[in-house]
Amino acid sequence: MFAVFAESINPESPLDGLTVGEQPGPDVPDGWTTVTVKAASINHHDVWSLRGVGLSSEALPMTLGCDAAGFDEDGNEVLVHAVISDPHWLGDETLDPKRSLLSERYAGTFADQVAVPKRNVVPKPAGLSMAQAACLPTAWLTAYRMLFTQSGLRQGDSVLIQGAGGGVATAAISLARAAGFRVFATSRDEAKRSQALELGAHEVCEPGQRLSQKVDAVIETVGAATWAHSVRSMRPGGTIVVAGATSGDAPPAELTRMFFLQMRVHGSTMGTRDELRGLAQFMDITGVRPIIDREIPMEQARDGLQSVIDGDVFGKVVLTR
Repeated sequence: MFAVFAESINPESPLDGLTVGEQPGPDVPDGWTTVTVKAASINHHDVWSLRGVGLSSEALPMTLGCDAAGFDEDGNEVLVHAVISDPHWLGDETLDPKRSLLSERYAGTFADQVAVPKRNVVPKPAGLSMAQAACLPTAWLTAYRMLFTQSGLRQGDSVLIQGAGGGVATAAISLARAAGFRVFATSRDEAKRSQALELGAHEVCEPGQRLSQKVDAVIETVGAATWAHSVRSMRPGGTIVVAGATSGDAPPAELTRMFFLQMRVHGSTMGTRDELRGLAQFMDITGVRPIIDREIPMEQARDGLQSVIDGDVFGKVVLTR
């Protein structure tokens, strides 16, 4: 079958290890099923995989991709939940120490078909296109969990979203505005700041710029480049929710400010199957739709991945079949 896969690892030039070609069809263990992929979105995880982060050379060749929307074996429109937990694990699967994501131990979604545990198949909202639905399982689910499970925010509260333009940040802006939060967003790029306003941000600014008020929570996926600004922007008792560190993970901790103002730091990773169902229902009820930077044929995955590496996106790049 057709697939986009990592054939070698190159931390400095990740696309050197990318191959677009043919792979064997998926293995389907007991309790698993196949989904025929119609759309799959690109995540930073795919670039990290090509750099060898979370993907060992022993696992190569490995089909890339975490997100997908398509048809199950009965022809139903479905989403694929990318967190593969131990079959005996009970409760929040993101806390399973044996968990993995598609494209780490098991072949991913950039292919004609993907095999997943039957429990990882979730109905697709009828109001979303395949391309829109394919944006949900990683970036949008991550933003949903950060906002509604981890942050402690309530309607009317304020939130700062760092790095407008990325998939998680654009999702968080849309979801936060729809949920009734006051939304602040940052970006180094003037065009992306304007787009964040169009998405629903109440105020935008450059990273490091002082906000017009202190916020109740910060959605942090950038890391070293924005961490000090995130801490300085919070009210006493506020919460930083961290789900990434694309600019590096060793900023000054600002411990004095953290303990004196009794701030909290809450890590967050992906989301559960139930949260993915909740996100799908939220999208259906509110009419919020994912921001798609572009849709391109899966055969052009290299171009899409290059744009993510370059940071030349606002929203999600979606690969279609």
